[in-house]
Amino acid sequence: LRRVTTESSTGSTSSARVHITLTIRVTGLDFDTQSSQLHVSGRITEETKYTKVGQYHTLDLELQRNFTLEKDGEEGWDSVSRGIVKEACDPVKSADVWAVVMQEGVANLAVLTGARTVLRQRIEVSIPRKRGGRAGDHDKGLEKFFQTTLETLLRHIDLNESKPILLASPGFTASSFQKYILDTATRTGNKPLLSQKANLLVVHSSSGHLHALNEILQSSEVLVRLKDTQYARETKLMDNFMTLLRNDDGRAWYGPREVEKAVERGGVGRGGGVLLISNTLFRAQDVVTRKRWVRLVDKVRDVEGGEVRVLSSEHESGKRLDGLGSIAAILTFPLEDLDSEEEETDTEVGTFNPVLR
Repeated sequence: LRRVTTESSTGSTSSARVHITLTIRVTGLDFDTQSSQLHVSGRITEETKYTKVGQYHTLDLELQRNFTLEKDGEEGWDSVSRGIVKEACDPVKSADVWAVVMQEGVANLAVLTGARTVLRQRIEVSIPRKRGGRAGDHDKGLEKFFQTTLETLLRHIDLNESKPILLASPGFTASSFQKYILDTATRTGNKPLLSQKANLLVVHSSSGHLHALNEILQSSEVLVRLKDTQYARETKLMDNFMTLLRNDDGRAWYGPREVEKAVERGGVGRGGGVLLISNTLFRAQDVVTRKRWVRLVDKVRDVEGGEVRVLSSEHESGKRLDGLGSIAAILTFPLEDLDSEEEETDTEVGTFNPVLR
């Protein structure tokens, strides 16, 4: 949609919003995680009835709106770019996990996809405290809170799908909410909601705020339920890497120079070699930097036969990897002294201070 101003023969002007198809050369991007909208801005490259070449325009790309994406030359669509598009179009790999992180009066509804964690909605309901003989007011307030949270949850999830729903809180708030859900489903005869009973998983958290989700997702109970999700697989890989790093046996290395040396020496190949790389490295504005990491990925996967895992910086596992310089590797055999040469500052990736967890 673009607002177009026209002038009549008498000199009067009028404006209206019209549907047109534009071709632009992209110069800027802005992604709204809450609405899942991508705002793409750039200069118009093909003239239309209402626009001229060189004018600026911003397109809002969203679900159910068709668009065509072109990249210059064959090199534009490298293996990593094609892999991202293929994974995004695969409904199995993009399976969601829902989470309600809560405490009395506050609930955070979030969804975990293969690429990121998104806060869908925050619910706040005032609940009177238990004072003297006014326990009834507290119970009514709590029921109102549960009702509002359940209504919000039902607006977002598809009851015909079978996906895990994590309910987490300090104390017994989450277990009480689970009971409220099942009681409501039974009372109202809501069979689709009742069928979600097996998907509801109550876990303990230190707080009801969204940051507690990282702690929740690392618990063994949750990982067992989410064992088939991409997040769980990446978390396990990072845990394995950190264990090997603590063992200090030469099979775990991190940092751009060290990992590149390990790949050159054939240490990240068949038989257990894993390259862990953050998706932030493929978002570099410098094309040369992006191609550097694409070449490394192609060599490990296509030449050496190793496994490549591109971790999302929106997940806890990706954040842990970013703390190690955004790249690490589990080797098939020990290699020593990869960091023995004179230390250099890697300007493409930046300085980092690793923290073992």
